[in-house]
Amino acid sequence: MRKVIVNNIVSLDGYFADASGSPLALATDAAFDRANLESIASAELLLLGRDSFDGFSAYWPYIADAPEPENPHAPEARDVDDTNREISRRFNGLPKVVVSDRGPIPTDNPWAKTTTVIRRADVAAWLAKATAEGDGNIVVFASHIVWNPLLAQGLVDELHLMVSPVALGSGIPLFIESTRLELLEVRRFDNSSNIQLCYHPTRLSDMRDDLGRQREDQGATT
Repeated sequence: MRKVIVNNIVSLDGYFADASGSPLALATDAAFDRANLESIASAELLLLGRDSFDGFSAYWPYIADAPEPENPHAPEARDVDDTNREISRRFNGLPKVVVSDRGPIPTDNPWAKTTTVIRRADVAAWLAKATAEGDGNIVVFASHIVWNPLLAQGLVDELHLMVSPVALGSGIPLFIESTRLELLEVRRFDNSSNIQLCYHPTRLSDMRDDLGRQREDQGATT
């Protein structure tokens, strides 16, 4: 079965974007790029919200073949380095599913031919079926309005959160509802203060089972 993996960056105080909706206040460095490439390399299918899709499709299709920068040592040169060019190629080639009630993708969008749109009301049923149809991962980048309800319904297998060494103080929270997670892995990266925390969501039924076992253990000791 396919795994559903959510991939997001988040501040130390739990925001994935500042009050204006921009994630650029976070440390989106070369380690962040490499982790994203690893995630997309494992993907068989991408699941995106409409806002994330619109932003990604306005940028990523053109990075693979972008001209070399005049100054290879300029900060913006990283935007078209080997890692980001490969991310672009993989984005361009992978099938994408967009959750949206806004209608179809315009035909002049560079990803129009590789993208399917499903209604928000249908996404849970579609995802339950899609996870049984292959072995590769279904990866979600950004799109927190899409994946938070799926998380609440037990349809997310892992969350890969790149924790940026920034406290924003205010912004757009990553999580919409109270969530309990089990830590799977902590990753550090050379020359970066970012760390990646990989979690398995604890489903409501698991929480109830844990509570029942705790009560049984308490009863056995009294």
